[in-house]
Amino acid sequence: MNWPNVNVSQINRYNGTTTDVERVVLFVGYGKTNLGKTQALNTGSDLDTALGAADSLLKSLVSAAANNAGQNWFAYVHVMTEPDTEAEGYKPDVDWMAAVMAGQNAASVEGVVLAFDTTAAATINRATEMRNTLKAKFGRFVWFLLAVSGPDADESWTDYLTRMTVLQQGIASPGVQLVPRLWGNEPGVLAGRLCNRSVTVADSPARVATGAVTALGSDSLPKDGDGVELDLATLQALNTNRFSVPMWYHDFDGIYWADGCTLDVEGGDYQTIENVRIVDKASRRVRLRAIPKIADRSLNSTPGSIAAHVTYFGKPLREMAITSQINGIEFPGEVKPPQDGDISITWASSVKVQIFIVVRPYESAKEIAVSIELDTSQES
Repeated sequence: MNWPNVNVSQINRYNGTTTDVERVVLFVGYGKTNLGKTQALNTGSDLDTALGAADSLLKSLVSAAANNAGQNWFAYVHVMTEPDTEAEGYKPDVDWMAAVMAGQNAASVEGVVLAFDTTAAATINRATEMRNTLKAKFGRFVWFLLAVSGPDADESWTDYLTRMTVLQQGIASPGVQLVPRLWGNEPGVLAGRLCNRSVTVADSPARVATGAVTALGSDSLPKDGDGVELDLATLQALNTNRFSVPMWYHDFDGIYWADGCTLDVEGGDYQTIENVRIVDKASRRVRLRAIPKIADRSLNSTPGSIAAHVTYFGKPLREMAITSQINGIEFPGEVKPPQDGDISITWASSVKVQIFIVVRPYESAKEIAVSIELDTSQES
């Protein structure tokens, strides 16, 4: 005999929205106010209160980032005590690495800006390791932007280029960018440009239609130790050596940005920051879709389950592929819509499944060649 009853279960399909960490970065630098604290900042924050009334490199870079990010800018900052470089056993990278880890308790971010000058390859390598540590420990995909000083007081542009070439030589790190401070505030400028909500994470900082950069730190062209002004050839050489730098176009007003270079290897897929960002974003969202499927037997090797979960795991890509049309002009999504076969599910054993996902970025013209020919023939 059965006893009559009704049982109602509420099922969670995990189809809701997720918190965006894109366009949110953590600044780590030195100061004398709110030491050891991870603070949240936005366009309404008083930087004198948060970072102290005195001028500092950290404060300048944060201000430049806010200026270039525009509306709804939001970031975190962690202030460190100035190090005693003469202390016995001093290790230059310990403090900032501890600050980044401490910041994880308050902030999940897309990127970290080291707001002090990087002078050694060891710091770049530690940033590479920290990206992997955050991925392994927290499942967070974070890129790093490292500031590099401009030429010394007695250094020529040629000598500076040689020193910069040596600094990055032999390092392979798709998630790390090096930004020289030639005008002074470039690391903050680039961080703000990447966080500008008028474009997507798939857009290069080289995008001219976004507008000229602002708050570079100087109103005139930088000069080297010999008093020679910076030229485009020097900037192009820095860019060739994987540094992210501003640039300008003759007879076109304003200063813009060149490619957002990373330290990926020659021929790598992640030599530009926009490729890193779209894959990082897809990785974050797919990870959140995968966690609820642990020990869920609806994910199995039957054809029906595989077909259903191809759709399930493809949702982040379909959302990233949404396009908009304004005044007859189509603005593409962050990636192309997934094609048949872009998501593949393979069972390696009865308890282990492998999911392969292809992310397809849109083309983006950074070199435009125009050929013009003259037709002098007479009309018949």
